[in-house]
Amino acid sequence: MPRTLLTFHAHPDDEAIATSGVMAQAAVRGDRVVLVVATKGEHAGFGHALLAEGESMSDRRVAETLAAAEIIGCHRVEFLGYVDSGMAGTPENEAPGSFWTADVEEAARRLADILVEEHVDAVTAYDPHGTYGHPDHIQVHRVGIRAAELARTPRVFEATINRDHVLRLLKARGDTSLPGDIEVPDLPDPESFDLGLPESQITTVVNVREFIDVKRAAMAAHASQIDEASWFLQLPSEAFAEAFGYEWFVRRGAPPGTKESSLFDDDA
Repeated sequence: MPRTLLTFHAHPDDEAIATSGVMAQAAVRGDRVVLVVATKGEHAGFGHALLAEGESMSDRRVAETLAAAEIIGCHRVEFLGYVDSGMAGTPENEAPGSFWTADVEEAARRLADILVEEHVDAVTAYDPHGTYGHPDHIQVHRVGIRAAELARTPRVFEATINRDHVLRLLKARGDTSLPGDIEVPDLPDPESFDLGLPESQITTVVNVREFIDVKRAAMAAHASQIDEASWFLQLPSEAFAEAFGYEWFVRRGAPPGTKESSLFDDDA
């Protein structure tokens, strides 16, 4: 019997990076896939040179989201109607209508209405730190978790990044399989590295390498934010698959020691 997966994200392009693999996997299996985005990414710090005359950044990013959703196989895309809050500490954080200043209960009800309408079986938000501390990502955690409570959604996941996996990849960045002209990020101090969560805290690891071409194409569809010359889109296929071929989650309420490979219990 088909299930319904809803992924909740802060900005256009977040879905492509974080969950497009599980979304494409669900779509291919015949499940319904719904994407909800809190904002339209109005305060993007770059990509303005690509805008056509009279085109706003929000116009562009909505169009890119719809293009990526079609590549992934989404059945429905909704925007909650909040304004991008910008990076932490910027004036946009406190601007009227920003997602960061939204009443959590009100925003959660908006999302819960969609969860109930769609009879959602599994929903994804973000971990409490919003993966890397962005105000809108932290708010996605708060709103998404509360909405799932209101809607009584049975399976609730916090999308995250495997911190240990990233550190392992960065330590191996000198591998000769990477062309010398590809610049990758400097290795952060492991003691202060706050991206995602430690491997030990992750309950659910989904291998999406089968859908890696879909994921790369979905990311490329967000051309205003993910330039085709960006280091990760320039990675050779195997290196790209190693970096982006797994998607990580923490299932709320999972028993201690849970290690599963699917968002749906009958696939684990």
